[in-house]
Amino acid sequence: MNRPPKIQTQPTLLLLSASGWKDYELLDSGAGKKLERYGPYTFVRPEAQAVWRPALPEERWQTAHAVFNPTSEESGGRWQFRKQIETTWVMQYKGLKFQAHAAASRHMGVFPEQAVHWDWIGERIRQANRPVKVLNLFGYTGLATLAAAEAGAHVTHVDASKKAIGIGRQNQLLSGLQDRPVRWLVDDVYKFVRREVRRGSHYDGLILDPPKFGRGPEGQVWEFFESLPNLLEVCRSLLSRQPLFIVLTAYAIRASALSIYYALQEMVSGLGGELETGELAIHERSAGRYLSTAIFTRWSAQE
Repeated sequence: MNRPPKIQTQPTLLLLSASGWKDYELLDSGAGKKLERYGPYTFVRPEAQAVWRPALPEERWQTAHAVFNPTSEESGGRWQFRKQIETTWVMQYKGLKFQAHAAASRHMGVFPEQAVHWDWIGERIRQANRPVKVLNLFGYTGLATLAAAEAGAHVTHVDASKKAIGIGRQNQLLSGLQDRPVRWLVDDVYKFVRREVRRGSHYDGLILDPPKFGRGPEGQVWEFFESLPNLLEVCRSLLSRQPLFIVLTAYAIRASALSIYYALQEMVSGLGGELETGELAIHERSAGRYLSTAIFTRWSAQE
């Protein structure tokens, strides 16, 4: 029997940072930029939160393989390549292997700070010691999906981008997980979850990484603050009788972690368990600073 829910109106805000990376490093940051290493290559990308001064000399920044020069449009800009690099290359995090690439959107095919969630999801699934079904919404290139599959879960992965789904499938092969049960679906997330409710489908774990703004395969509009409450309400109906976890992460929105904490708290009301919330951050090599990249809230069942 579930214990009564923990109503915590003033939660403790956590700072989570992944420590298991070998193929990724935040080398330095400052002056609105960050210097990162993805596998064998180094890149300079915009980072509005880096309002401090860089710790490394400018000469070190000049050795980067490529620089992303932003424009006034949100996420707009283009890469300036100073040295030749491969179009795609393979990186690894623990047992997961995946493609990285310098995309036109400035992204690299992986969000390294999310690794702390991958580890946590894997632990929840392994500790359950029973069959587990996981639904990953806005799943991008599938690293959270593959972490869940590696831990033994049956995973349904949904994203509106056909290209991201294709990369996810390739990442599954690179990781040697081709025999694991993963469904890769190009679909509008909100339409999909409503169909799943009508089908009577249920999941033990939910992973949600919604964008600030997006469009589905048929032009459906997603707007974070308007769409998220409705999505969470529908997702509550998809939880199994013994749900294990929910992970909600948000990027590039003008909100604190409290916003999504209270939204998820409302969703899991009556389930008991534990909620935690805060920021995902990357630990910088040069000066030891923590660069915040996203806010998160996650729920786990009472052990």
